[in-house]
Amino acid sequence: MPLAADGFLYLRILDSLDLNMFRLRATCPFFWKVFRFQPFSYEPLIIQMSKCTDEEKIFDLIERNKATLSAKQVGHAFNVLWQLQRQKASSLQNAKCVRDHPQFSTLYNLTTNKIKSMTDDTLVNVLYIAPRFAVAVHDPLVESLVAEAWRRLERFDINVLAKFSACLADQHLYYSPVMGKIADIVNRKLESVQDLRSLSILMINISSLISQRFQEKLIKKTELLFDTIDSSQINTARKIVQFLGGVKDHPESFVKLFVALGPVAGPQEKQQLKSTLLLMSEKLTSRQALAVVEAMEQMESRDSQLIKKIASVLHENLEKYGPIELLKITQALIFLHFQSKEVFMKLRELLLSSLEGSIHLRNTISLLRALSMLPSTHSDEAVLSRVEALLPQCDLRGLTDCATSVLKWVEDDHMYSGRVTGKQLKLLQKLDHCGRQRLQQSNSLPLLWEELKFVKGDWFHESVLEDTIVALLRLKDEINYTNVANIATFISRTNYLSASLLDRIAAVVVQQIEKIHPSSILAIILPFTVLNYDPPQRDEFFGLCMQRLHSHLGTLDPLMLVFLGLSFATLEYFPEDLLKAIFNIQFLARLDSQLEILGSLLNSKVQFRLMELNRAVCLECPEFQIPWFHDRFCQQQHNKDTGIMNGAQQQLYKILAEVLGGPNFVKASVFSPYYHRVDFECILDKRKKPLSYGNHNTTLGKPGRMYWESNIKIVGSSLPPGAERIAFEFLDSRAFCKNIPHLKGKSAMKKRHLEILGYRVIQIPHFEWNSMALSIQDAHVDYLRQRIFGDGKS
Repeated sequence: MPLAADGFLYLRILDSLDLNMFRLRATCPFFWKVFRFQPFSYEPLIIQMSKCTDEEKIFDLIERNKATLSAKQVGHAFNVLWQLQRQKASSLQNAKCVRDHPQFSTLYNLTTNKIKSMTDDTLVNVLYIAPRFAVAVHDPLVESLVAEAWRRLERFDINVLAKFSACLADQHLYYSPVMGKIADIVNRKLESVQDLRSLSILMINISSLISQRFQEKLIKKTELLFDTIDSSQINTARKIVQFLGGVKDHPESFVKLFVALGPVAGPQEKQQLKSTLLLMSEKLTSRQALAVVEAMEQMESRDSQLIKKIASVLHENLEKYGPIELLKITQALIFLHFQSKEVFMKLRELLLSSLEGSIHLRNTISLLRALSMLPSTHSDEAVLSRVEALLPQCDLRGLTDCATSVLKWVEDDHMYSGRVTGKQLKLLQKLDHCGRQRLQQSNSLPLLWEELKFVKGDWFHESVLEDTIVALLRLKDEINYTNVANIATFISRTNYLSASLLDRIAAVVVQQIEKIHPSSILAIILPFTVLNYDPPQRDEFFGLCMQRLHSHLGTLDPLMLVFLGLSFATLEYFPEDLLKAIFNIQFLARLDSQLEILGSLLNSKVQFRLMELNRAVCLECPEFQIPWFHDRFCQQQHNKDTGIMNGAQQQLYKILAEVLGGPNFVKASVFSPYYHRVDFECILDKRKKPLSYGNHNTTLGKPGRMYWESNIKIVGSSLPPGAERIAFEFLDSRAFCKNIPHLKGKSAMKKRHLEILGYRVIQIPHFEWNSMALSIQDAHVDYLRQRIFGDGKS
């Protein structure tokens, strides 16, 4: 599955943050043309300046008010001119036009006269902006601003000092006395610095003047401050990486920052980090190499040269690692697609040797897990016996880990030898028994949760999930505000619909909403969304959840808000405050900057979820007048879609063609308006006679093109009078709850949307299509004929 270039105005972001808006603008240009906002201030004249949409209006205000303009208003005039300048395609040409405007001379003279009365921030801001309007660095105004800033240097706060250093860097004054003075101030005040963004700017600009000892002090300070920055501050990471490019002789400091920066840095910064690391890889210790390979796993690195270098260091030091560290190494190397028979053979020998002497339960389980992950592995009697001896001591997490290992060995043995041993089957049965027994003996929800929160995998969901739900129902009176989000998260992962548990969760939220943190609301809502379930007090429950979120909409993580919006929309609940918080230019700027630092999979997922929310609001709440701005994004996804059918879909296509009178009467892999993919489609006229698509049909296995005039046109508008368009959806097991044939939220929402678009939707559940009652082809034909031409119900 998967957001800036033409179209948005008045986006006020500090230039030094340099947030890259490419994705949103390239993918959703229409949105940026529609949503606009203006800066805000408390002073009437400043408000008027902020509302100006071109330079002429600013200069008109300057001319009319030049006798009374304050230093603050002069500074704000420069700000607004700079914001307008940044929107121009030919910025250099426009800058010269602004500089040559008669009223720019007025502003120039006013600025010269107001320098002494400017605040520190205004002074440096004007110094930063003036050269961007082609005012030469040797111009008297610029020289006066620099001189005044130098005079005030000692009193500048860290933010102003950083911006002043950037102004000097723009003038290439890296070796100037004033830059040396800035370096001295940073050295003296380093302990009190708490703003990593400003420090990162200073680090770059003074780097040519500082000693190796000062470099080390800066790196250590950076390590301490790194956890304090917001995830959206990509430019901070960029500047630190830039500084580190010149620090190749300090592996310990570099590795610490590689681990912290790597997973959150942008593509260019990641590449610079990896290039620098490659140069010092042979100097890494065993601990540093382990930290690096784990960070590379988080970064989803595919740099084969660096992977080989780090794997070589790990290989040389394998004997120094403990069981849990060996597990981490194995996991990382497998994830990074590293291939080396020599390395994996040595790992296997070490793991088996460590297993023989291991007495600590958690260590032993870690060794077993690592063994099962190795490529082309197989089990032996001694290892299986060791697993069997462990089972009575294991909690649910341990049992799950053991089961995962055994199932991997079963799979490998079956693949390479075509058999499964009796010992393996007996072990799986004992695992099931121990798991059920553990759950039946549970008498405390907090203790049970401590075991459940780490469990995952096929064995748990296939063997003991039902027993787990029974245990949770037995202990449901212990659900309260402290654990309700955890239990809800667990239920979401299971796809198991228990109305009693969900009703209890809703009741706890209604009773104790003030004690629940706003960041927990998404987890609480999710099982209701996934399982398509409305509790008895639906409106009160959703309303209180939204009320709890209301005052925090501006501070919650952007990703969380997108997922919250979609979760509510899936449940046909559309809180206007939440949607307005999401569909505005400021929010999407924050979101886009955060997408910069996400892994590719999560990045694509978030973009896709935003598209789904945009689609849901456009279709179900047109009164909100939120525009559809994902057309280009969906076209890109459409072009990637292979449209390959599975066996059941191919069978359904063939029989549909038979029922409707031939392949020209059915269309496969169609994209509806707003880009819902429909498995199959046909059209019936007012007499319920199928209409042919002629030569426009789609080849099996290839997605169909959208053949209506406009992508957002309602389907029925292009049909003959009285005709209807029918969408056929084959629903596999993923569309239903695990324990009962109840349609899950996503499939229910898709049906709702297709019906809004004018389709009659016929959903064909897998359990009906593959049932004994339809075990012969004639039965399938009769089934489809009844669904299409019968009573008309879908």
